[in-house]
Amino acid sequence: MSFTEKDIKQIEAKGLTMKQVESQIELFKTEIPFANIAKAATIDNGIIGLSENSIEDNVARFDAQKDSLDLVKFVPASGAATRMFKFLYKFLKEYNPEEQSINSYINKSKLKEMSLFMVGLEKFPFYAQVIERLESKGVDFENLSDSKKTWHFVHTMLDEKQLNFGNQPKGLLPFHKYRSSHISTAFEEHLYEAALYASTDNTAELHFTISERYKDKFDKEFKRIEEYVENSTGVSFNISFSYQHESTDTIAVTLDNEPFREDDDSLLFRPSGHGALLRNLNAIEADIIFIKNIDNVVVKDYKHEVAKYKKVLAGILLKLQSKTFEYLQLLDKQTISGGEFTEIEEFLSQDMMIKISSEYQKYQDEYKIEYLREKLNRPIRICGMVKNEGEPGGGPFWVRDMYGNLSLQIVESAQINLKNKSQKDILTNATHFNPVDLVCGVKNYKGEKFNLENFVDHNAAFITMKTKVGKDLKALELPGLWNGSMAFWNTIFVEVPIITFNPVKTVNDLLKAPHQIKS
Repeated sequence: MSFTEKDIKQIEAKGLTMKQVESQIELFKTEIPFANIAKAATIDNGIIGLSENSIEDNVARFDAQKDSLDLVKFVPASGAATRMFKFLYKFLKEYNPEEQSINSYINKSKLKEMSLFMVGLEKFPFYAQVIERLESKGVDFENLSDSKKTWHFVHTMLDEKQLNFGNQPKGLLPFHKYRSSHISTAFEEHLYEAALYASTDNTAELHFTISERYKDKFDKEFKRIEEYVENSTGVSFNISFSYQHESTDTIAVTLDNEPFREDDDSLLFRPSGHGALLRNLNAIEADIIFIKNIDNVVVKDYKHEVAKYKKVLAGILLKLQSKTFEYLQLLDKQTISGGEFTEIEEFLSQDMMIKISSEYQKYQDEYKIEYLREKLNRPIRICGMVKNEGEPGGGPFWVRDMYGNLSLQIVESAQINLKNKSQKDILTNATHFNPVDLVCGVKNYKGEKFNLENFVDHNAAFITMKTKVGKDLKALELPGLWNGSMAFWNTIFVEVPIITFNPVKTVNDLLKAPHQIKS
C-alpha cells in the first residue's frame, strides 16, 4: 500500500506517524480478536453487595480523609446532542401537518416516542424557551391544531436557524427546570454534585473533556451560573477543559481495507471513541478521580442519595489502597515470612478479586515477591454497577485472556462475538450493567502517578461499520476508556442502586422522575 507525499503530510499534520497508520490498517486486515467472556460477574462472584453497615463505614472513612486528599471530578462531555433527538429529526423529515393528522402519522410510522413527547411537552425544561421563540416569530401557538403545534415546536427546537438543539453540546442543553423558573444544564448539575463529594476546603475541581469548538460556550455558561451555584453550595469551583487530541484519530478504510478517501482524494480520519480520552485522564494530577458521563445527572432532590454512593465507592478505594500500599512496602523488604505470604495472597484473591496463577505456588520466594508486587502495583478503579434493566452498553464480566488467566473487565457488546451462542448467552444473562460510575486511584505507594498508558490492552480495540456520503466504511475505535484502556488496572465492582444511573440518551428521558422536581 503506497501513500502519496500529500498523504504523508496530512498524516504528520495530525500528529500521527506512518508507522501508526500502517499498524491501524493492519488491524483491519487481521481483525481484532473478540473478548472471551468466561462468565458474567454477579453478586459475591465478582460484584460486592453493600450492607447498611458497609455503606456507613465507607462514607465515614471517605469523609474523615477527604480534606487531606486532592480530588478531581472528570467528566467526558465532548458529544453533541444530535442522537438525543433522533426520532424528532425523523419526524421533521417525514411529517407534513397539511397532509395528515399527527395521530395518523404516529400510528402509521409506529413512532411511539412521539406520543410520549407530545404528552410531556409542557414538562420539558426548554418548553418556555421554545414558546417564546415561536411567539417572537408571530406564531399564535395556543390556537394551532395539535398537529401544527407539534410540528412548529419541534422545528423551532431543531432547525439550524432557530434553537438548533441537536448541534449543541449535550452538556449545555436545558436539562432541568426548578420552581424558581431557574433552568439548569447538565454542566451546572455536575457542579452541584461535585460540591457534595468532590470538594475539599470548600473548593471543587472539575475537568471536562469537550470539543474545542464549544470552549467559548462552556466558558460563557460557567460565567452565567458561577455566582448562583457558589452561593447555593458554599463551594467555589475550579473548572478546567481539555480536548480530544487529533493524534488519537484513526484512519478509516473501505470494505476491502484500503484507505477511505474523501471526494478531494484526502484520507479520512475519524475520532476513535472515548478511549482517546486516556491521554486527557493521564494528565490529571489527583489522589482520587471521580469519573462520570455528562448526561448522568439528577435534579437536586436526588443529589444527596447519588453523592452518598460516590462516597461509598471512594471509601472502598481508600481502604483497599491503604492495604495495598502497606503490602507493597512489606514486599520491598524482600524478606517475607510464610504467614505474610499467605496474608498477601488472601488479600489479592478475596479483597482485590485477583485470580492467582496456578503456577504461583511453584515459584521460589523471590519470584513470588516479584509476582505479588506486579499484581499489586497498579492503578485501582472502583466501579459502581447497577442491575441490568436492558440498557445498551457494557457490563461486568470475568474475561479469559490468551493464556487462560481470568480477570474482571467491563466489556461492550461490540467486543463480544454474538454469533457464538455460548458467548451470546453469557451476555444475555448478565445481571448487571456498567453505568460509567468510577472512582480511581492513579498514584502508587510512593505517591508517584502511574503512567496510565502502561496498563492498556491494545487488543481490546474494536472495528465498527459506518457510512460517509452513502459509502460504507470500516472505523477503528481505540480500547474504550473504561474497557481496554483500563484492562490492566486492579478492578473492583460494587453494586449501587439504580438512582445513581440517570442518563439522557433521548430527549424523552428528561420526563423521568430523577429529571423532574417533586411536585
